[in-house]
Amino acid sequence: MTVFNQIAIIGIGLIGSSIARAAKETGVCERILLTDASAEVCQRAGSLGLGDVVESVKDCVETADLVLMCTPVGVMSDLARDMAPHLKPGTIVSDVGSVKSAVYDTVHAYLPETVHFIPGHPIAGTEKSGPEAGFSSLFQDRWCILTPPEAEEGGDALAQLTAFWEGLGSKVEIMPIDRHDRVLAITSHLPHLIAFNIVGTAHDLESVTEGEVVKFSAGGFRDFTRIAASDPIMWRDVFLNNKEAVLEMLGRFNEDLTALQRAIRWGEGEQLRAFFERTRGIRKSIVDAGQDTDADDFGRGGPKD
Repeated sequence: MTVFNQIAIIGIGLIGSSIARAAKETGVCERILLTDASAEVCQRAGSLGLGDVVESVKDCVETADLVLMCTPVGVMSDLARDMAPHLKPGTIVSDVGSVKSAVYDTVHAYLPETVHFIPGHPIAGTEKSGPEAGFSSLFQDRWCILTPPEAEEGGDALAQLTAFWEGLGSKVEIMPIDRHDRVLAITSHLPHLIAFNIVGTAHDLESVTEGEVVKFSAGGFRDFTRIAASDPIMWRDVFLNNKEAVLEMLGRFNEDLTALQRAIRWGEGEQLRAFFERTRGIRKSIVDAGQDTDADDFGRGGPKD
Protein backbone atom coordinates (compact mmCIF):
# COMPACT_ATOMS: atom_id res chain seq x y z
CA MET A 1 0.00 0.00 0.00
CA THR A 2 1.41 3.38 -1.01
CA VAL A 3 1.53 5.82 1.93
CA PHE A 4 3.73 8.58 0.45
CA ASN A 5 4.45 9.60 -3.10
CA GLN A 6 8.04 10.59 -2.33
CA ILE A 7 10.30 10.16 0.69
CA ALA A 8 13.71 11.68 1.38
CA ILE A 9 16.33 9.80 3.43
CA ILE A 10 19.24 11.86 4.73
CA GLY A 11 22.06 9.65 6.01
CA ILE A 12 22.54 6.37 4.13
CA GLY A 13 23.82 4.18 6.93
CA LEU A 14 22.43 0.95 8.32
CA ILE A 15 19.01 2.41 9.17
CA GLY A 16 18.71 4.74 6.18
CA SER A 17 19.63 2.01 3.70
CA SER A 18 17.33 -0.49 5.43
CA ILE A 19 14.42 1.96 5.18
CA ALA A 20 15.14 2.38 1.47
CA ARG A 21 15.25 -1.37 0.89
CA ALA A 22 12.08 -2.01 2.90
CA ALA A 23 10.23 0.87 1.23
CA LYS A 24 11.07 -0.44 -2.23
CA GLU A 25 10.10 -3.98 -1.32
CA THR A 26 6.79 -3.09 0.34
CA GLY A 27 5.75 -0.28 -2.00
CA VAL A 28 4.94 2.20 0.79
CA CYS A 29 6.17 5.03 -1.44
CA GLU A 30 6.47 5.77 -5.14
CA ARG A 31 9.94 7.33 -5.14
CA ILE A 32 12.94 7.33 -2.79
CA LEU A 33 15.54 10.11 -2.74
CA LEU A 34 18.70 9.74 -0.68
CA THR A 35 21.69 11.85 0.23
CA ASP A 36 24.61 11.70 2.64
CA ALA A 37 27.34 14.02 3.88
CA SER A 38 29.88 11.61 2.39
CA ALA A 39 30.18 11.62 -1.39
CA GLU A 40 31.76 8.18 -1.20
CA VAL A 41 28.75 6.81 0.70
CA CYS A 42 26.43 8.37 -1.89
CA GLN A 43 28.36 6.61 -4.63
CA ARG A 44 28.11 3.27 -2.86
CA ALA A 45 24.39 3.75 -2.27
CA GLY A 46 23.89 4.56 -5.94
CA SER A 47 25.67 1.41 -7.01
CA LEU A 48 23.41 -0.61 -4.71
CA GLY A 49 20.31 0.79 -6.37
CA LEU A 50 18.78 1.99 -3.12
CA GLY A 51 16.95 4.88 -4.80
CA ASP A 52 17.66 8.16 -6.53
CA VAL A 53 20.83 9.47 -4.91
CA VAL A 54 21.33 13.25 -5.03
CA GLU A 55 24.23 15.42 -3.88
CA SER A 56 22.49 18.14 -1.87
CA VAL A 57 20.01 18.30 0.98
CA LYS A 58 17.98 20.84 -1.01
CA ASP A 59 17.53 18.49 -3.96
CA CYS A 60 16.64 15.67 -1.61
CA VAL A 61 13.91 17.36 0.43
CA GLU A 62 12.25 20.03 -1.71
CA THR A 63 9.62 17.73 -3.28
CA ALA A 64 9.42 15.12 -0.50
CA ASP A 65 6.24 14.26 1.39
CA LEU A 66 8.26 12.59 4.17
CA VAL A 67 11.80 13.52 5.25
CA LEU A 68 13.68 11.06 7.48
CA MET A 69 16.82 12.26 9.25
CA CYS A 70 18.99 9.15 9.64
CA THR A 71 22.09 10.93 10.92
CA PRO A 72 23.81 11.04 14.31
CA VAL A 73 21.91 13.14 16.84
CA GLY A 74 24.72 15.68 17.08
CA VAL A 75 24.30 16.94 13.51
CA MET A 76 20.49 17.05 13.36
CA SER A 77 20.14 20.69 14.37
CA ASP A 78 22.51 21.81 11.58
CA LEU A 79 20.67 19.53 9.16
CA ALA A 80 17.31 21.02 10.17
CA ARG A 81 18.66 24.54 9.64
CA ASP A 82 19.97 23.64 6.18
CA MET A 83 16.84 21.91 4.94
CA ALA A 84 14.20 24.20 6.51
CA PRO A 85 14.03 26.76 3.65
CA HIS A 86 13.45 23.99 1.11
CA LEU A 87 10.62 22.03 2.75
CA LYS A 88 7.24 22.31 1.07
CA PRO A 89 4.14 22.98 3.21
CA GLY A 90 2.60 19.83 4.65
CA THR A 91 5.83 17.80 4.63
CA ILE A 92 6.26 15.37 7.52
CA VAL A 93 9.73 15.46 9.08
CA SER A 94 10.92 12.66 11.36
CA ASP A 95 14.14 11.05 12.57
CA VAL A 96 15.43 7.67 13.77
CA GLY A 97 17.61 8.70 16.72
CA SER A 98 17.49 7.08 20.16
CA VAL A 99 17.27 10.45 21.95
CA LYS A 100 14.11 12.47 21.54
CA SER A 101 14.01 15.48 23.90
CA ALA A 102 17.24 17.08 22.69
CA VAL A 103 16.37 16.33 19.07
CA TYR A 104 12.92 17.87 19.35
CA ASP A 105 14.20 21.03 21.05
CA THR A 106 16.98 21.69 18.53
CA VAL A 107 15.25 20.56 15.32
CA HIS A 108 11.84 22.06 16.00
CA ALA A 109 13.38 25.50 16.49
CA TYR A 110 14.51 25.59 12.84
CA LEU A 111 11.51 24.06 11.06
CA PRO A 112 8.74 26.23 9.57
CA GLU A 113 5.28 26.02 11.10
CA THR A 114 3.94 24.71 7.78
CA VAL A 115 5.55 21.26 8.26
CA HIS A 116 4.79 18.45 10.72
CA PHE A 117 7.70 17.35 12.94
CA ILE A 118 7.11 13.97 14.60
CA PRO A 119 10.25 12.41 16.15
CA GLY A 120 10.61 8.66 15.77
CA HIS A 121 12.82 5.80 16.88
CA PRO A 122 12.83 2.31 15.33
CA ILE A 123 14.13 -0.14 17.95
CA ALA A 124 16.20 -2.06 15.47
CA GLY A 125 19.76 -2.29 14.24
CA THR A 126 22.97 -4.26 14.29
CA GLU A 127 26.54 -3.38 15.17
CA LYS A 128 27.39 -3.41 11.45
CA SER A 129 27.58 -0.17 9.49
CA GLY A 130 27.40 1.32 6.03
CA PRO A 131 24.84 1.23 3.23
CA GLU A 132 25.82 -2.36 2.41
CA ALA A 133 24.80 -3.47 5.92
CA GLY A 134 21.11 -2.62 5.53
CA PHE A 135 18.42 -5.21 4.85
CA SER A 136 14.73 -4.93 4.14
CA SER A 137 13.50 -7.11 7.02
CA LEU A 138 15.30 -5.10 9.73
CA PHE A 139 12.06 -3.56 11.02
CA GLN A 140 9.88 -6.66 10.74
CA ASP A 141 8.01 -7.20 14.03
CA ARG A 142 10.21 -4.63 15.77
CA TRP A 143 8.89 -1.65 17.70
CA CYS A 144 9.02 1.86 16.33
CA ILE A 145 8.33 4.55 18.93
CA LEU A 146 6.80 7.81 17.74
CA THR A 147 6.83 10.82 20.08
CA PRO A 148 4.47 13.40 18.57
CA PRO A 149 4.15 16.86 20.12
CA GLU A 150 0.72 17.62 21.53
CA ALA A 151 -0.35 19.51 18.39
CA GLU A 152 0.19 16.39 16.24
CA GLU A 153 -1.58 13.87 18.49
CA GLY A 154 -4.53 12.31 16.72
CA GLY A 155 -3.76 14.19 13.50
CA ASP A 156 -3.52 13.00 9.91
CA ALA A 157 0.28 13.38 9.82
CA LEU A 158 0.73 11.02 12.77
CA ALA A 159 -1.68 8.51 11.21
CA GLN A 160 0.25 8.65 7.94
CA LEU A 161 3.65 8.22 9.60
CA THR A 162 2.26 5.33 11.65
CA ALA A 163 0.99 3.66 8.47
CA PHE A 164 4.43 4.11 6.89
CA TRP A 165 6.26 2.31 9.69
CA GLU A 166 3.61 -0.38 9.88
CA GLY A 167 4.04 -0.83 6.14
CA LEU A 168 7.74 -1.53 6.75
CA GLY A 169 6.73 -4.26 9.21
CA SER A 170 7.07 -2.37 12.51
CA LYS A 171 4.78 -2.32 15.50
CA VAL A 172 4.19 1.33 16.43
CA GLU A 173 4.01 2.71 19.97
CA ILE A 174 3.07 6.33 20.74
CA MET A 175 4.99 7.68 23.73
CA PRO A 176 5.73 11.04 25.41
CA ILE A 177 9.21 12.37 24.66
CA ASP A 178 10.52 12.41 28.24
CA ARG A 179 9.24 8.88 28.90
CA HIS A 180 10.99 7.61 25.77
CA ASP A 181 14.32 9.02 26.92
CA ARG A 182 14.01 7.44 30.38
CA VAL A 183 12.97 4.05 28.98
CA LEU A 184 15.80 3.98 26.44
CA ALA A 185 18.31 5.14 29.04
CA ILE A 186 17.85 1.85 30.92
CA THR A 187 17.09 -0.53 28.04
CA SER A 188 19.72 0.69 25.58
CA HIS A 189 21.97 3.55 26.63
CA LEU A 190 23.14 2.18 29.99
CA PRO A 191 23.80 -1.33 28.60
CA HIS A 192 25.95 0.21 25.89
CA LEU A 193 27.83 2.33 28.43
CA ILE A 194 28.50 -0.78 30.54
CA ALA A 195 29.68 -2.69 27.47
CA PHE A 196 32.04 0.10 26.42
CA ASN A 197 33.44 0.22 29.95
CA ILE A 198 33.91 -3.55 30.34
CA VAL A 199 35.66 -3.89 27.00
CA GLY A 200 37.83 -0.86 27.79
CA THR A 201 38.79 -2.35 31.16
CA ALA A 202 39.65 -5.67 29.50
CA HIS A 203 41.83 -3.86 26.99
CA ASP A 204 43.68 -2.15 29.82
CA LEU A 205 44.27 -5.55 31.43
CA GLU A 206 45.91 -6.97 28.31
CA SER A 207 49.31 -5.71 29.45
CA VAL A 208 48.92 -7.90 32.56
CA THR A 209 47.17 -10.93 31.08
CA GLU A 210 49.34 -11.06 27.93
CA GLY A 211 46.50 -11.79 25.55
CA GLU A 212 44.39 -14.16 27.64
CA VAL A 213 41.38 -11.82 27.68
CA VAL A 214 41.04 -12.07 23.91
CA LYS A 215 42.18 -15.67 23.61
CA PHE A 216 39.79 -17.07 26.21
CA SER A 217 36.82 -14.76 25.72
CA ALA A 218 33.65 -16.46 26.88
CA GLY A 219 30.21 -15.88 25.39
CA GLY A 220 29.28 -13.07 27.77
CA PHE A 221 32.37 -11.04 26.97
CA ARG A 222 31.94 -11.64 23.24
CA ASP A 223 28.40 -10.23 23.51
CA PHE A 224 29.81 -7.13 25.20
CA THR A 225 32.38 -6.67 22.43
CA ARG A 226 29.61 -6.88 19.83
CA ILE A 227 27.74 -4.05 21.55
CA ALA A 228 30.94 -2.07 22.02
CA ALA A 229 31.60 -2.28 18.26
CA SER A 230 28.73 0.17 17.63
CA ASP A 231 29.31 3.52 15.96
CA PRO A 232 31.39 5.70 18.35
CA ILE A 233 30.19 9.02 16.92
CA MET A 234 26.56 8.07 17.26
CA TRP A 235 26.97 6.88 20.84
CA ARG A 236 28.98 9.92 21.86
CA ASP A 237 26.04 12.04 20.69
CA VAL A 238 23.51 9.81 22.48
CA PHE A 239 25.20 10.16 25.86
CA LEU A 240 25.77 13.88 25.54
CA ASN A 241 22.17 14.51 24.52
CA ASN A 242 20.45 12.20 27.03
CA LYS A 243 22.77 12.79 29.95
CA GLU A 244 20.14 13.50 32.63
CA ALA A 245 18.29 10.23 32.07
CA VAL A 246 21.50 8.24 31.64
CA LEU A 247 23.06 9.65 34.83
CA GLU A 248 19.85 8.94 36.73
CA MET A 249 19.85 5.30 35.61
CA LEU A 250 23.60 5.00 36.18
CA GLY A 251 23.13 6.16 39.78
CA ARG A 252 20.47 3.50 40.38
CA PHE A 253 22.68 0.88 38.72
CA ASN A 254 25.61 1.78 40.98
CA GLU A 255 23.39 1.40 44.06
CA ASP A 256 22.26 -2.06 42.98
CA LEU A 257 25.82 -3.04 42.06
CA THR A 258 26.99 -2.03 45.54
CA ALA A 259 24.30 -4.28 47.05
CA LEU A 260 25.53 -7.22 44.95
CA GLN A 261 29.13 -6.46 45.93
CA ARG A 262 28.10 -6.58 49.59
CA ALA A 263 26.27 -9.88 49.11
CA ILE A 264 29.32 -11.46 47.49
CA ARG A 265 31.66 -10.13 50.18
CA TRP A 266 29.52 -11.51 53.02
CA GLY A 267 28.68 -14.79 51.34
CA GLU A 268 24.93 -14.10 51.14
CA GLY A 269 24.20 -16.91 48.70
CA GLU A 270 20.43 -16.90 49.09
CA GLN A 271 20.24 -13.20 48.27
CA LEU A 272 22.34 -13.74 45.16
CA ARG A 273 20.22 -16.73 44.08
CA ALA A 274 16.98 -14.78 44.50
CA PHE A 275 18.34 -11.87 42.51
CA PHE A 276 19.54 -14.14 39.69
CA GLU A 277 16.16 -15.92 39.64
CA ARG A 278 14.39 -12.59 39.19
CA THR A 279 16.65 -11.46 36.36
CA ARG A 280 16.30 -14.86 34.69
CA GLY A 281 12.55 -14.30 34.64
CA ILE A 282 13.03 -10.97 32.86
CA ARG A 283 15.02 -12.75 30.15
CA LYS A 284 12.17 -15.24 29.69
CA SER A 285 9.70 -12.35 29.32
CA ILE A 286 11.83 -10.82 26.56
CA VAL A 287 11.98 -14.13 24.69
CA ASP A 288 8.24 -14.71 25.11
CA ALA A 289 7.56 -11.22 23.75
CA GLY A 290 9.47 -12.06 20.57
CA GLN A 291 12.15 -9.43 21.20
CA ASP A 292 15.09 -11.84 21.16
CA THR A 293 16.47 -11.47 17.63
CA ASP A 294 19.78 -10.61 16.01
CA ALA A 295 18.34 -7.25 14.93
CA ASP A 296 18.87 -5.58 18.29
CA ASP A 297 19.37 -1.96 19.22
CA PHE A 298 22.97 -1.59 18.09
CA GLY A 299 24.61 0.95 15.81
CA ARG A 300 21.76 2.96 14.32
CA GLY A 301 22.11 5.11 11.19
CA GLY A 302 24.27 7.98 10.10
CA PRO A 303 26.61 9.13 7.37
CA LYS A 304 29.42 6.91 8.60
CA ASP A 305 27.20 4.07 9.73
